[in-house]
Amino acid sequence: MFKALEAFTVVVVGLMVGVEFTVAFVVNRILGALPEDSHQLGRAHGGRMLGALMPFWYFTSLALSAGWAIAGWHRPGAALVATATGLLALSVVMSILVLVPINNRGKTWTPENRPADWKEQSARWDRYHYARVAVLVAAFALLATALT
Repeated sequence: MFKALEAFTVVVVGLMVGVEFTVAFVVNRILGALPEDSHQLGRAHGGRMLGALMPFWYFTSLALSAGWAIAGWHRPGAALVATATGLLALSVVMSILVLVPINNRGKTWTPENRPADWKEQSARWDRYHYARVAVLVAAFALLATALT
């Protein structure tokens, strides 16, 4: 049962990291190459869609890694899993304090009601998201390493 928890946690966290990495380095660059209205509408739609899904994914990832850390406390790799759990907790805090407020504004914007500084706010979200992706990649790497 413990091996199943390890494997399931790595898969869930790995998929989440893949989605967030893709948003940062693929999707937002595609949207940025579109005409201004399409760019902004695409970001707003992505903010609504992923904003509804990602909280569950983040908290599930955090709960799974915490469960692994607790259940495997006396096993090899426990410190790696505990550190990864701390990084996942940090990513949740970053999301709640910094990224979600920007996303909650951006997901309501249309070409008619967006603020004049919408590009600056989007760029700020992107910068914070890059930092969050780095934290998530580190957490995933630690979890994957703990499997070996």
